Amino acid sequence: MTRFIVTGLSLIVSLMTTMMLSAAPAERLDALRAEKFARLALAGIDREYPNKPSETLTGPQDLVPPRTVHPAFFGCFDWHSAVHGHWMLVRLLREHPDLASAAEIRARLAAHLTATNLAIEAAYYTPKDNLNYERMYGWAWALRLAAELHAWHDPDARQWAANVAPLEQKLVALTESYLPRLTYPIRTGVHPDTAFALAQMLDYARTVHNPTLEQLVVDRARIYFLNDQAYPASYEPSGEDFLSPGLDVADLMRRVLPPAEFSVWLDAYLPGLRAGHLGAWSTAAEVSDLSDGRLIHLVGLNLSRAWTLHGVASALPTSDPRRGVLAAAENTHAAAGLKYVFSGHYEGDHWLATFAVYYLSQTGVK
Repeated sequence: MTRFIVTGLSLIVSLMTTMMLSAAPAERLDALRAEKFARLALAGIDREYPNKPSETLTGPQDLVPPRTVHPAFFGCFDWHSAVHGHWMLVRLLREHPDLASAAEIRARLAAHLTATNLAIEAAYYTPKDNLNYERMYGWAWALRLAAELHAWHDPDARQWAANVAPLEQKLVALTESYLPRLTYPIRTGVHPDTAFALAQMLDYARTVHNPTLEQLVVDRARIYFLNDQAYPASYEPSGEDFLSPGLDVADLMRRVLPPAEFSVWLDAYLPGLRAGHLGAWSTAAEVSDLSDGRLIHLVGLNLSRAWTLHGVASALPTSDPRRGVLAAAENTHAAAGLKYVFSGHYEGDHWLATFAVYYLSQTGVK
């Protein structure tokens, strides 16, 4: 009798775990929400100021307006935000082609993603002083944009993909030059994080069928992270994080390793997970000031934690008890992040919708 009770309880736990994961993400990207996100992006991609340029100035001739230097990606406060704002608009059109703002989105994308504009963006990386510009966060988002265009069978997308190609090729070449020289990974909750960039670049390489870049990313990921064990989640978050360096590693390695090998790696990386322990990743980050451009990063952290938790869970067997633990934490973080996307403060409004769309559309998973 005891054996039957235990078996029955195990079956119930397994079913509950499966149901929890199948419900994730708990929130969905319906047309109404997609339209609201699109409006945030449309309000920013032509807004040149305020602007935070990151150029290296070599002389007074470099003191020119952002629109002159970056005619495609001059809005949204900074270059990388403009890039992922464009990605979001493309993603929303792919997911919901009948959006009320669809015609406006296409017109704005067509105005920005011209062959002339993208040739200037690519040429920007020719001078030696510019080779490190937006490395590697901005590069990763630009390749995510390129991947989205390549994967979309739409006449406009095919034209935009052709226009983006010079920048895309330049960034691939820079990445292939840089990664072999990056002896140690950069582990941080902000832009330079290596694992986040490698995950985006690996998805790109597989989408466009670039085996050279794919193998390079896989090899470097194994060198950097294969031997990671007992990650100290209690050290996170830092006060201005919008990424989780620990979860970014796990989300990268589930792309790199075969499922069985990843499952073993995850046990060493998060040894308490099978017992239901996620530590600091069980609780959403608290955001104290939505008007502070750095502190509002923590809203993005909750959203990026949600998508990495979902990604890690997706790589595990359906009956794996770790999936339910990850799904519960995912839903906690998603709820905490989504409620602040529309903060009314440009500090968050210029970029948080991108993170919300990345999560809700299950980018990198489907």
